Amino acid sequence: MIHLPQLITDLALILAAAGITTLLFKKIKQPLVLGYILAGLLVGPHIKFIPTVTDNESIHIWAEIGVIFLLFSLGLEFSFKKLVKVGGSASITAVVEVLVMLVIGFCAGMAMGWSTMDSIFLGGILSVSSTTIIIRAFEELGVKHKKFANLVFGVLIVEDLVAILLLVLLSTLAVSQQFAGTEMLVSILKLCFFLVLWFIGGIFLVPTFLKKTKNLMNDETMLVVSVALCLLMVLLAVKVGFSPALGAFIMGSILAETTQAEKIEHLTKSVKDLFAAIFFVSVGMLIDPAILIDYALPILIITLATVLGKFLSSGMGALISGQPLKTAVQTGMSLAQIGEFSFIIATLGLTLKVTSDFLYPIAVAVSAITTFTTPYLIKASEPFYNFLDRKLPEKWTAGIRKYSASTAGITTMSDWKTLLKSYASNTVIHAVILIACVFLGARYLQPFITEHLINGDRGIILALFLSLVLMLPFLWALSIRRIQRKAYTNLWLNKRYTRGPLIAIEVLRILLGIFFVGFLIYQFYDSAVAGLIALVLMIAVLFIFSRKLQTFYDRLENRFLGNLNAREIENAQPEILPWDSHLTELIVAPESEIVGRSLVDLGVREKYGINIALIERGKLMIPTPGRAERLYPNDKVLIIGTDEELAAVKQLFEGNAHEHEVSFPKKDMTLQKIVINSSSPVYGQSIRDSGIREKTQGLVVGIERGGQRILNPDSNLIFENEDIVWIVGNNKKIPDLLKKT
Repeated sequence: MIHLPQLITDLALILAAAGITTLLFKKIKQPLVLGYILAGLLVGPHIKFIPTVTDNESIHIWAEIGVIFLLFSLGLEFSFKKLVKVGGSASITAVVEVLVMLVIGFCAGMAMGWSTMDSIFLGGILSVSSTTIIIRAFEELGVKHKKFANLVFGVLIVEDLVAILLLVLLSTLAVSQQFAGTEMLVSILKLCFFLVLWFIGGIFLVPTFLKKTKNLMNDETMLVVSVALCLLMVLLAVKVGFSPALGAFIMGSILAETTQAEKIEHLTKSVKDLFAAIFFVSVGMLIDPAILIDYALPILIITLATVLGKFLSSGMGALISGQPLKTAVQTGMSLAQIGEFSFIIATLGLTLKVTSDFLYPIAVAVSAITTFTTPYLIKASEPFYNFLDRKLPEKWTAGIRKYSASTAGITTMSDWKTLLKSYASNTVIHAVILIACVFLGARYLQPFITEHLINGDRGIILALFLSLVLMLPFLWALSIRRIQRKAYTNLWLNKRYTRGPLIAIEVLRILLGIFFVGFLIYQFYDSAVAGLIALVLMIAVLFIFSRKLQTFYDRLENRFLGNLNAREIENAQPEILPWDSHLTELIVAPESEIVGRSLVDLGVREKYGINIALIERGKLMIPTPGRAERLYPNDKVLIIGTDEELAAVKQLFEGNAHEHEVSFPKKDMTLQKIVINSSSPVYGQSIRDSGIREKTQGLVVGIERGGQRILNPDSNLIFENEDIVWIVGNNKKIPDLLKKT
């Protein structure tokens, strides 16, 4: 008898249960994540009346793969460029929300008598909202075009990065079992170092590789290469002491900057969906219904803390960042839930064996409840704002409006701020690269050379020389390269300022360069002479190699910036968003009544108050289209307007399919054969004059006459006796016209 491995049996059980429950949840219009969790509960060890998964260890491995692909997918949607562009409002809102929810979660846990570690992890679980649930709710409620939705998406982007940071910090805390400030600081600096290094290296190498191999890539090879890149970064992250999830997230965010990001996201979606389903099912398998009953009160308390805490913290953060009261209320009520990152944080606590067994099912239960409440909270946000606007004192609402208006105008930067910001980023980026070069030379290059190529001092000198050559372009950029020439010149020539700070900055840059050269030499030779050698080498770099280094560095920088901005250039949108208006994209539905009509005929500006900024028609771009421009099916139209104006015009673009339905079902359109005789109503008439098209919704596609076949006959052809006519049309109307005698 053939023996089937237990893993295959368990996978069949898991996917069957997941398939049934997700169909059910699709039917009742609830998030599929909850269906997966329910499936896990059913096939888990706590439900006895149906078959149970037995090979839990293998399932946990598959679930780990699910976490990897889930984080890879989130990284593809994340993009560090998006993080830079979300602006102060989203960043401030996210930071305030996360900090407040960390405190609320910790205090709630301690108040219920939980351990310190359980309370800390509870704070982490409650601090991050669910991207998946919010996006789905926005799509179902049709509010993605509204202004507050852009702020919410920005907050979610920042929260993704904060969640990655939390995973690292909680792992460090769990291992040390105590809150050691120095150890935490080292972990944060280590994370920041590798984030910068991986991002710079990834953007320099990965898009270039994809461009060079573009002609060799079909869907299959693109999928294989994308998954391979993801898993290679996972291996690298684990090698340096981080979680596999971090590596997957980083590679996803690197690929998000490439021009193939959308294609990669599409190709990997099925893989992600499969493994993510297994992960969420494994989440449900860990739930003990008895624990949920025993901890019903804590679940209720934590749910209320989540909803109220996130509403207040997010709303407060949005107000502090300068958003109007309405946007703040809508943002706060949209973010009032926890989701996939919360499961990952809870899983981390269980894996490291530092949290109690009850914390995990409580987190899942709270997530399930807040998932159900999210659409209702989003829907109620505008009425609740109207209620607040009526009840709050006029002084308060006027003060909020004044504060919001005043912060909106703070966009200018002084020359000092511009210069210091550029110098700081230049120093951080090149310091990270130089540190990486030093450790690469000392820990990998030097052992390889001395073991396989040249032994003794000569091998060490060769490794040192090669390491220094590798560092030279970045030493030049750190210590000599002129940054923000215009701002620097203005400050140098401005008599209100002394030149001392500028000279001090330049001296500091040179000293930093000397330090890194000395640091490199110290890795090879433990000698006080290292500093003197470093000074001599730096002078040589300054006066001998400066021009060549500049040329070489410029090529590196142009390659990096070209890769970094390629996707942005390809999908560029104009920045034209004054006051409360914002930009949204609508697609002209083929059944819409506006198809084929000119803008002057539609009068959308006069009727709806909106402006059409751009029409994208395939590869054709029509900026600020004229009055005579017409709209065609599937045109992508960028529109400027307020939430209310965009909501009104949205229906016009989407159209109403019911108004354009044909008068007979599709199944009634068939191919029919009719024989013409002298008594037929169409005998002696041409195809055009017979009225077949108008009266029967039919089309003559062929005629057999005297053994000759005529395909798609001319409309002037006249029907003759014994013609065999083939007609495509309404099978109920054609016989009535052609068979009359």
